[in-house]
Order: sequence, then C-alpha cells, then structure tokens
Amino acid sequence: MDRNNSPSPDVVTRWSTKTAKQQKLGFKTLAEWDISKRLSIIRGLRHRIAADAEKLVESLETRPGRSAAESVSAEILPLAEACRFLEREAAGLLAPKRLGRRGRPLWLFGVEAEVRREPVGTVLIVGPSNYPLLLPGGQAIQALAAGNAVLVKPAPGCGAPMVLLGRWLEEAGLPAGLFRVLDESADAVADAIEGGIDRLVLTGSADTGRAVAERLARHLVPSTMELSGNDAVFVLPGADVEQVARALAFGLRLNGSATCIAPRRVFVPRGMAAELEAALLRHVGAIPPIPVPLPARRRLAALARDAVMEGARALAPLPREEVPAMAPLVLADATPAMALLREEVFAPVLSLVRVCDVEEALEAAAGSPYALGASIFGPVAEARELAARIDAGTVTINDLIVPTADPRLPFGGRHASGWGVTRGAEGLLEMTQVKTVAIRNGRLRPHFDPPHAGDEALMLAALRLFHGGPGTRAGALRRLVQTLRGRSRA
Repeated sequence: MDRNNSPSPDVVTRWSTKTAKQQKLGFKTLAEWDISKRLSIIRGLRHRIAADAEKLVESLETRPGRSAAESVSAEILPLAEACRFLEREAAGLLAPKRLGRRGRPLWLFGVEAEVRREPVGTVLIVGPSNYPLLLPGGQAIQALAAGNAVLVKPAPGCGAPMVLLGRWLEEAGLPAGLFRVLDESADAVADAIEGGIDRLVLTGSADTGRAVAERLARHLVPSTMELSGNDAVFVLPGADVEQVARALAFGLRLNGSATCIAPRRVFVPRGMAAELEAALLRHVGAIPPIPVPLPARRRLAALARDAVMEGARALAPLPREEVPAMAPLVLADATPAMALLREEVFAPVLSLVRVCDVEEALEAAAGSPYALGASIFGPVAEARELAARIDAGTVTINDLIVPTADPRLPFGGRHASGWGVTRGAEGLLEMTQVKTVAIRNGRLRPHFDPPHAGDEALMLAALRLFHGGPGTRAGALRRLVQTLRGRSRA
C-alpha cells in the first residue's frame, strides 16, 4: 500500500485488554452522539466512496480473475446504497418506541411504556475473502450507525479496503480509534474475544463458525454468523429453460463462483433435464477457466470423482489439482445422497438432479444441512407457493444472487448456514440491545399493600372475565363485583 493510502496509527492495531479499555471509553462518546451526527459520518463516507471509487477498486485487486467493473457492481455500488439506506431509515428504526394504551393489560392502568434501542458496545466483524469490502463494510457502517465501536478482522490478504474505509471514516468525522482494523493473523479473533468484545459478526465457513462460537460461549458473547452454503435452484414446469441456463452460467461466473449463495444444486423436472443440459453446455462453455485456490480445487476434485463413481455424468472434464484454474463443471444425473450435494463447495460446480415433481425436489433439497439461499425459476404464482415451503434464509424468483444486494433486505442463513441476519432494518437492530422503560403515573399502588383475604378470588374473577370464553364471562363479572363490594365494606 502506498504512503497516501496509509491509515492513521489508530486504524490498524494488535488487540489487547488495554486497547479494549481505550475503545470502550471512546464508544461512550459515540453512543451519546445524536443519531444525526453519526449519520453525517455515514453520508460523508458515501460521498467519498463515490468520489474515490478507483482507490477502492485498486484495494480490491487481490481478488483473482475479477474485473474492475465487477468490483464496482458487486461491492462498491452496493456499499454506497447501504450507506444511503442508513441515512434514510436508521433514525426512525433506532428511535424509542412508545407503546400506547392499545393492548395494555387493564391492571396496568396508568403505566406508560417504551422500548429503546441502545448500542451494545464493541462489535468485532470477521470478514471473508470473497467480498472483502461489501460484507465487512456494510456490517461496520450498521454497527457505527447504531453507536458502536468497531473492530474488523480481515481475511488474509484482504485488509487494504478496510484500512482505506477506516481512514475515510475518520476524515468524515469519526473519532480516532472507534474503527480499528486488526491484523490478519489467525490469533487476532481469539485475542479480541479475550480482550473484551460485546458482539461478533462473522462471515465464513461452518467449521470456522463452530470454532468461534465455542470460544464466544465461554464469555457469553452474542453473535451473528453467516456461514456456508450449498444453494438449491428449483426449476418448475413452464420455466424458460434458456433463461435458467443463462442465470446458472452467471452464478458460476460471478466473482469466480466464490459467492456464498452461488447455485450448486439444480432440481429439474425429468422432462426438462435434457433441454437444460444442452442449454447449459452452450452458456457454461463460454466461461473461461477460473482461478480456484488449491484447497478448494483439491476438495472439489475428490468430491467430483466420488460423484462420477456413484453414477453422475460429467459434462466437462473433471478438475485437476495441479491446474490452478478450472473450467466450470456441470454434473448431470446427480443424487441427493452424493457428498458433493451435502458439503460446502466454494468453486464453480453445478449438480443437476432430475425430479418427478416439487415434492421430490423439496425432499431432495432437505438432504443438505445448509439453508442459506435458494432460487426458483418458473411461473410466478407457482414459484411464490413454493417459496413459502422452502427452508432457507433467502429465496429469489426468476433471478439469483443480485436481488440480495437490496440494502432493505436482511440476509442470513439457517441450520448449518448460521444464525441472525445482517443488512436491512433487522440487521441494524441486531447491532443494538433492548432496554424497556415503564413509568407509573398517579398515586395508586394497590400492589404495594400487604395481601388481603379474598385476593385470590378477586384475581380469579378478573382472569375469567378478561380471558374466559363467552359462557364464563357473565358469571365472572358478577363474582368480581361481589368481591369488590365485600372488600369495600371490610
């Protein structure tokens, strides 16, 4: 990184208990700021992103095989939109919510209530290598908008965009030390947890999530985790097969297929399978070889060989471990029992599964432990019905991946794909903790008095009056009146 892009000394740090204490002191200042002041920093960052996007593109050059245009469309533009979403919506979402009389229990007459959203403190964000700007950047601005201090632990070799973002945030008015980029070593997360954090947001593999969750449990630190995926695509009768093939080819090509919600398992009606295979060969064949890291290449090669031995047909040569770039691989006649369809695969591969109907497709899809996203292609009415039955955090209809960049939408997985959400209103609120405030007006406090004889009868009569069926209310009202008269005479 050149000298002009060097961060202030407070941006990159080795985490420690001393640093944690310093940041907690700074956090109190940010938390006390009016929301408009925090959002002015987000606005300044957005303007800087637009003005100096080329510097962000340069910082993202570590992504192999990605063009500058793809960096802008897949990371920079969505991050700017995420900033604008917060500028528009965060103040309303974070404002205290006063509860009116509607729904208030009668016995709480005179009590006013409100729900407040307050920052949690220090949020540690563990970023991935596939989208090293958009994912940790979007999570960081939500944490800051909510009033938290932020630590970012980038994936190895991916710290440059976060360092640049940190410098721009400070120039926009963020107090020094409230956005820190940790070193990229494997120990950085453990050091931060031991030093003291209040929430963790992680994007990574299921194995990483399990290991970090175990460490967090010892400190009772809550987390949001977006973990592995092995996303399903459902092709319905009536779907445009050519459009489906183009979409699947896009999913294999985008970001070198290193996208957590890239298509992996395709469930297609038997009568449409041959047509889809032919269309896929036309579109996928035009995709140049994609650089794939050796561990992912080695794992895919083994899984693909096993699948072929179990009856799958490879529509292209199987990947070889010694070749650093691989052409997208399509396996036809796959079955849900194959390991390739049940494990995380971060490489350009599609498995086609022939099914008789939607019921068989849903049963087959449930064979994978991952439930991050799914896509459906076909008539919209039928697709909507199917979407309601799919067990996944995100479902797109007649499209894939791109609609999830809408900053209004929360994003998160289920089961082995993680828990909690980022982005959208729900993602912002996950960066907060709830405080309720109840105010009793007037002087009447009957519950402060010692118990009286007949209290049980009074409460039972009230219970049946307010919550009993039609046949019990009249008698309950009569007993309630009699009990109150008896108490007044006493």
